[in-house]
Amino acid sequence: MKLTWFTRKGIIYLPVSIIGWIILIIALAYAVFTFIDIDKRSHSVSDTLINFVFNLLLIGLVYTLIAFFTEKRPVPEIIER
Repeated sequence: MKLTWFTRKGIIYLPVSIIGWIILIIALAYAVFTFIDIDKRSHSVSDTLINFVFNLLLIGLVYTLIAFFTEKRPVPEIIER
């Protein structure tokens, strides 16, 4: 079974199915939750941003890995001689 949840536009993966949209919404919601949690425990703006950027990179990495393995790839054309 071929999974096609995302398609690639440049360096960005866009969802093309309902599962892809759900994954994107979960990633964004988790990023917001992480920011709020870090902001509660930090003492300065720079402390918040430094800790949030690392978590945002991890969330982006997981999203990109899921999208890479479930993207819609073009079918290579077979050239007959």
